[in-house]
Amino acid sequence: MQLDYPFHFDARERTAETDLNDHVRDLIEQLLFTQAGERVNRPDFGSGVMQLVFSAASPEVAAAAEFLIRGGLQQWLADRLRVSEVKVEAVEAELNIRIDYVVLATGETVSSEFQRGLAP
Repeated sequence: MQLDYPFHFDARERTAETDLNDHVRDLIEQLLFTQAGERVNRPDFGSGVMQLVFSAASPEVAAAAEFLIRGGLQQWLADRLRVSEVKVEAVEAELNIRIDYVVLATGETVSSEFQRGLAP
């Protein structure tokens, strides 16, 4: 078992745990929405995709986001997953991201979706 993200306690008042596939999804979410410089001992960790929320929705922005995401996943999570496809859609001030990948430890193909918008 792995620690669940975000960190919290379960009904037994112990650190919550999760299965491997959910843990890998949690790692992807952390990579996607962490800005460079937020991690003290890993200042280059993150994808930089949140900066694109401020850009106009266009095919070029979506392509740039896909490139950033693929690069980040290959740099930080290549030992845990193999990316099959990355789709990014910018709708107004929200990013919709779908990532299809194979969890290397299990060989299972997974599709995960993430949404993030501007804070009000």
